[in-house]
Amino acid sequence: MNKPMTAPWWRPDQFARRRPFLETRGRVLRAARSYFEDQGFTEVETPALQISPGNETHLHAFATLYTDLMNGEKQTYYLHTSPEFAMKKLLVAGLPKIFQIAHVFRNGERSSRHHPEFSMLEWYRAGGRLSDIKQDCIDLVRATAKVAGRTVFAAQGMTCDPFAEWESIGVPEAFRRYAGIDLMATGTDAALLAPQVAKAGLRLSPGDTWEDLFFRVMGEKIEPFLGKDRPAFLCDYPVGMAALARPKRDDPRLAERFELYICGYELANAFDELTDAAEQKKRFEADMAAKERLYGERYPIDADFIAALEHGMPESAGIALGFDRLAMLCAGTEEISEVLWAPVSG
Repeated sequence: MNKPMTAPWWRPDQFARRRPFLETRGRVLRAARSYFEDQGFTEVETPALQISPGNETHLHAFATLYTDLMNGEKQTYYLHTSPEFAMKKLLVAGLPKIFQIAHVFRNGERSSRHHPEFSMLEWYRAGGRLSDIKQDCIDLVRATAKVAGRTVFAAQGMTCDPFAEWESIGVPEAFRRYAGIDLMATGTDAALLAPQVAKAGLRLSPGDTWEDLFFRVMGEKIEPFLGKDRPAFLCDYPVGMAALARPKRDDPRLAERFELYICGYELANAFDELTDAAEQKKRFEADMAAKERLYGERYPIDADFIAALEHGMPESAGIALGFDRLAMLCAGTEEISEVLWAPVSG
């Protein structure tokens, strides 16, 4: 495992050590663009400054104040946590297949695999389904592994062969397999889930919600073991864990969502997109109420995005992939700062 930088990143000796990782990043970036261009996608660019940075309960944004020099009026904007809302407006506008490699911003996130500013590879297929996005992932990851000269990925004491057959496993099955928990029997009742969580050997805390327990099991019993030997799609999330996804047609308790894991890293998050404006607004309002209860803050709902959904967004599938984590796997490093040309100082 590579050690994080202990001297300024601009020191010639530090940069020389990191340069092979950065050159690999460049090859991965070119391979990704080539894949989407060959598939007929349009590359788009959308503003980082948004009225709403995103409405996920547990994501925290950076705010800034815009001043109109003509009239002195002030407006709060946020650096986006994802380009999702703007890209979906482009779907409404009529673009059928789009991708973007965007700098996105998340407050409070800094670790070996998190950075407050990082690169998101996001793409959407109007008329597409999650099965199409899965195939994109398979083809894209294999193409980037090839240009990096990787036959296997290695991280966190695991190896993962992207050229093997990829696994798909549902969240309820993962809870049974890795934690011995019957998730579907609990509904969203913390009192029913808590005894099973305790039996699995995990701590309980006063006031735990069902969501708290869900994430504790995911973080300690399931995620660290996904993507061992071969990449894994974790599918069929409870619908309450997928605010921007449509419910499954054959089981509305679950959502059309998957996350991609390689060597225990969460690499991407995909949805069959929710297009019902009223339902989307209802979910956003519930998530912002939860954010205010938990963190004492809430973000505006992008009324223009809701209006775009009302106008008519085509049935679509989309995904956000952490480009830096893909670059890490391809470069063979477990420190995100090693694949950033200029990490945020601090």
